[in-house]
Amino acid sequence: MSEVKIAAELRTEFGKGAARRDRRANLVPVVLYGHGTDPVHLTLPAHELLLALRTPNVLLSLDIEGRNELAIPKAVQRDALKGFLVHVDLLLVKRGEKVTVEVPVQTEGELAPGGNLAEHVLVALPVEAEATHIPQALTVSVAGLTAGDAIHAKDITLPKGVELAVDADAVVIQVLAAQAEEPAAEGDASAEG
Repeated sequence: MSEVKIAAELRTEFGKGAARRDRRANLVPVVLYGHGTDPVHLTLPAHELLLALRTPNVLLSLDIEGRNELAIPKAVQRDALKGFLVHVDLLLVKRGEKVTVEVPVQTEGELAPGGNLAEHVLVALPVEAEATHIPQALTVSVAGLTAGDAIHAKDITLPKGVELAVDADAVVIQVLAAQAEEPAAEGDASAEG
């Protein structure tokens, strides 16, 4: 897992107007909380944070006025139309601490011939891992699977130190038979022109 270093500034002004001023200055309002401490209000550079958030479950190393803190994203709010970051909640973590996160599931390989379709029942698998060793993705082979086959959470090979945080029998991927459309009947009124 990659660790992204970002310089943070303490926020002294609060409210809608202050948040708008921060966003105009290319800063994102952020709240850092966890471990029973009081929430810390910060601003982070928008571009650096946006790039860091492209990696799922990224570990952020925040430099807060000379003090370093580790955090992972908990909630990200984006503008619905323009997509810029409006606000981010970060969860304070410590090295060696276990956290529960959702890791994206990716597939590899080809299904058995015959028009089968792989349906992702869970696009991300809830797991418990050390905060500094969260996998970026879990890869599952669907090679040769046919209609009716399924991959359960217990069937996925997890990296060392990572444990399931979901029922082991939960279906992650299931294979469905493709359904063809029925041809229109000759006497069908909608088919006549």
